[in-house]
Amino acid sequence: VSRLVNPLKGVSSRRPRQEFPDLARHYHRANKLWSGSYFAGSGGGAPPSIVKQYIEQQDRPG
Repeated sequence: VSRLVNPLKGVSSRRPRQEFPDLARHYHRANKLWSGSYFAGSGGGAPPSIVKQYIEQQDRPG
């Protein structure tokens, strides 16, 4: 999964950095728009509407 996610994060940060050069001051670390971490999970084959409903019903941190 990391071999897929890391290049996607690099590509997906390039366009905003080109369009919005002022983002540089908000970089998490030098010249990186995204954090080095990521999450990969599975919904167990549930339809997206059920996953969305599950997420919406979770308690939010206070």
